[in-house]
Formats: sequence, C-alpha cells, structure tokens
Amino acid sequence: MMIKNFLNRIPWLGILSLIAGWLAWTLISRFSGLPRFILPSPNDVWLSFIKSLMNGTLLYHTAITLIEVLLGMLAGVTFATIVGYALAKSRTLEKILSPYLVASQAIPIVAIAPLLVIWLGGGILSKVLICALIVFFPVLVNTVVGIRAVPSALYDLMHSIRATRWQILIKLEVPAALPVLLGGLRVGATLSVIGAIVGELVNAQDGLGYLLQLGDFQYDTSMVYVAVFMLIVLALMLYGMVTLLERKFLKWQQ
Repeated sequence: MMIKNFLNRIPWLGILSLIAGWLAWTLISRFSGLPRFILPSPNDVWLSFIKSLMNGTLLYHTAITLIEVLLGMLAGVTFATIVGYALAKSRTLEKILSPYLVASQAIPIVAIAPLLVIWLGGGILSKVLICALIVFFPVLVNTVVGIRAVPSALYDLMHSIRATRWQILIKLEVPAALPVLLGGLRVGATLSVIGAIVGELVNAQDGLGYLLQLGDFQYDTSMVYVAVFMLIVLALMLYGMVTLLERKFLKWQQ
C-alpha cells in the first residue's frame, strides 16, 4: 500500500509527456530538413542555455524581468484589493467606476504600452506599470466577488458581539474571502509575466523581452527558445508561490 501511494504521488503522466515532447522535437528537427534558424534542435537550445548561463547574460536579464514582475504584482494586487473592497462595499461607487474599469480592459495592453513608455520613459517604471495594469482587473473582480460572498449571518454575529470595523475586516471578511482572492492572485501571477514582456518588447535594453528581440534580429532562434523557456519557468515559479500561500493560509478548509 505504501509503494502504491508513493507511485500515485509521482507525476508519471507529466514526466512521460515531457519526454514524448522532447523526442518529437528531436525527431522533427533532425528529419524535417528545416534549417536551424527556423527550428533548432533541443541540443542547440541546451548549448545556448549553458553558454548564456555561464557568461551571466541569462541570469542578469532574468533578474531584471523578475524584479519588474514582482514590483508590478505588488502594485497591481495592492491597488486592486483596495479598490475592490471599496467597490464591494459601495454599489454607488461600483456604478460610477464600472464604465472606466470595463473600458480599461477593452483596450489591449499592447495598444497602450507604447503610450506608457512615451509618458514614463523606457526605464523600469513603465514596465512595472504595464505589469500592474494587466494584474489589476482579475484581482479586482475576485476581491469584489470574495467580499460579497461573505454570508450576512456572519456579519450579524460579529455585530452582536460588538466587533469593530477593523475586527470584522481582519476576523471575518479577509478569511472568508481569501480563497477567492488567492484564486485571482493565481491568474494575476501568470499574467504579470506577460505584462513585463510587453513593456520590454516596446522599448528595453534589459530583460528577457530584450533577449527575445535580440535573438530575433540575429536569427538566433536558440536564444529565443531559451528566453521563452525562462518565461515559462518564471510563470510556474510565481504560480507555485501562490499555491504555497493557499496551502499555508487555507489549512482551515481541510
């Protein structure tokens, strides 16, 4: 029974899927006749990864993108939580701001990214703001839904014991809405990487977006693959961090 439980915990299907994908990629790159600048082999990508890792290029640009993502997430989540809580408590404020919030999401972030770079310059501030904007809406919506999902009977209970407004927020609203809030944060964590890359592709001299453009201009497709894989790693890391937060703060659900 112990061996069976151990085997069940190992993601065999995921590992087999990765191996199958690697084999398919190797065979296609070898026998398709496509040149390396169109479809490099896994070995070419691996060598490019090792080279950029050893000379420090990959770590430097990855660190730049990670800083932009983390700052953007922090700003976007903080502002979205505050505004979402205010909207959840005031229907009037929701009616006033809803047209602007919906309009902000109707405009693709790629369309306004050049404007933000022009207004704020090509430094880190414009990238952080783009990242925060793309994180803002999903976290905002989940905050509103989470706060409004708190049962009214629990509010009556808190009022009956004469709880203060701060105590209701900390002891009732935050714990009750936390599952929905963290769900929005999971979505925002993956979107934040997209926001940072959009800003870097518009105008940047650093970051993984810059590596993508550099590889594209030089027909170094292996470097493009390396940058894309690093973006996937960053997104998985952020998603995993939010999952760990859920396990830590939502133990009471179990």
